Amino acid sequence: MNKVILMGRLTRDPETRYTQTSNTLVSSFSLAVNRRFVRQGEERQADFINIVAWSKLGEFCSKYFKKGQQVGIIGRIQTRTWDDDQGQRHYVTEVVAEEAYFADSKRDTETSNNSFENTFGDTAPGNMGSDFEMSSSDDLPF
Repeated sequence: MNKVILMGRLTRDPETRYTQTSNTLVSSFSLAVNRRFVRQGEERQADFINIVAWSKLGEFCSKYFKKGQQVGIIGRIQTRTWDDDQGQRHYVTEVVAEEAYFADSKRDTETSNNSFENTFGDTAPGNMGSDFEMSSSDDLPF
């Protein structure tokens, strides 16, 4: 089974492009995910994980996700290799998003950009699918 569940803050705004062959939208971004434990006397460590979202989910991410926001991602790990023009082999491991969620409260979203930049600075490394609908809190049954 290949399933990943992550919660972290976006290190940059999602970057959106289209594939050359099928003109499919793909959005990529990275999450700063805090490690669970902190060694005594040390600062909390974070891992910077690359995320890729395709089609409708990619469109959702590029439209609504911004640097510093806390989000939840469910997906799968994928590894790829390719050779560049000089014959050099490249390897990349990334998470292919299948579901994406907001993890900030509305109040937290207003202050998250400032706290993120204070923590990571500007140089941090960087399915809802078609069923997704935005709803106001008035529509919720509780």
